[in-house]
Amino acid sequence: MRVIGLTMLLAGMVASIAPAWPTVAAAASVPDVTLQAADGGAVRLSSYSGKVLLVDFWASWCIPCKTSFPALDAIYREYGPKGLEVVAVNLDEQRKRADAFLAAHPHRMTVLFDPTGIAPEAFGVKGMPSSYLIDRTGAIRFTHMGYSGNVDVSYRKEIAQLLAEP
Repeated sequence: MRVIGLTMLLAGMVASIAPAWPTVAAAASVPDVTLQAADGGAVRLSSYSGKVLLVDFWASWCIPCKTSFPALDAIYREYGPKGLEVVAVNLDEQRKRADAFLAAHPHRMTVLFDPTGIAPEAFGVKGMPSSYLIDRTGAIRFTHMGYSGNVDVSYRKEIAQLLAEP
């Protein structure tokens, strides 16, 4: 297992027993990383410029991701028509594990793949799952590490705030 994979596994175990911690991010810019689409094509996060974007890092082995993934898809279904884009970035080293997870969790949000771990490193991910809410200017405004059922309230409040901004 690569070092990044082991680090993410350990951080995921910590995040799975810790509560979800929403934080207001210092307005750092979203890293412009290139990720792999399901069809093998390349997608740059900069292609979402001008949109409110939620980037979520997840993996099939992440226990809280089994709950957060469908919850984030529900948020996308609710707020997508209002302008929210959700990108779920899978970090599994073996694509077949991600595909099995996705087959068991129907979704509408965009799923991209990063088996090399470049994106979580660029974002400074410290646990799994981790989410970043990005405003239309490309600034990271809110972050969430871990997941618990009450975090949906925070997501909805923060998303509504970002969608209301010009």
